Amino acid sequence: MQSQGVEQTLVLIKPDALKSSVTGYVLSQLSGFHTGLRLAGAKIVHVSRMLAEEHYAEHRGKVFYESLLDYIMGRIHYPEEPWMRRVIAFVYQGPDAAKIIRGFCGPTNPHVAREKIPGCIRALGTVVPIKDVEGNVVGERMDNLIHASATVEEAEREIKLWFRPNDIPPFMRAYPTDESDEHYYFKGGRLYTTHEPKSVCLFAPGDTAWKSDLEILRLLHRGLPALASINTVAAKYLINERMEDY
Repeated sequence: MQSQGVEQTLVLIKPDALKSSVTGYVLSQLSGFHTGLRLAGAKIVHVSRMLAEEHYAEHRGKVFYESLLDYIMGRIHYPEEPWMRRVIAFVYQGPDAAKIIRGFCGPTNPHVAREKIPGCIRALGTVVPIKDVEGNVVGERMDNLIHASATVEEAEREIKLWFRPNDIPPFMRAYPTDESDEHYYFKGGRLYTTHEPKSVCLFAPGDTAWKSDLEILRLLHRGLPALASINTVAAKYLINERMEDY
């Protein structure tokens, strides 16, 4: 739930936009001059499979799911250049932020975007057919350059997935935070409160976290149902870590 009446939205500049060198154009379209919104957070992310799976959780099981993961992870546009695989993530803030940004992006399907709003960002994208092992077309993937949260509720989930509180200036945080009262470690999809060999510390006592993240961890530690999995919390705290270690 957002606080202080501040609305925020997540924007991702995807690997195809970086490959096509249209990052500058995209940022100019999203600037405060055009949108009236403020930039609250920014980071360059090497997208792990864990983060990709959590971001696209609603599409699990769909025919285009694996292709979608490879796309956001940069494997499709940089198959031989793992050091080039990245996404640029932003948080924009202001009244009607989600609606305004979505308007500049245009329809999800680039073909529709070119037809209905020729000057929008996604009009520069393309639609790629997805084929099975026998070469039959079984679906399609939208290489549409940019992701923007569809709703205020979606924005909260996505911002908390891609950004830690300390990635955003304190007076621009739209969601409640809390301080951890104990250690929480992560290893192999499991949560620990004491250090295990090759585990990573998600939080130490006194660390600032989204209040909802700590509520999830406290419930999971007690063996109780939570609103999200340990991976949902761990994904962002492992951003730009070498994931093979965890």
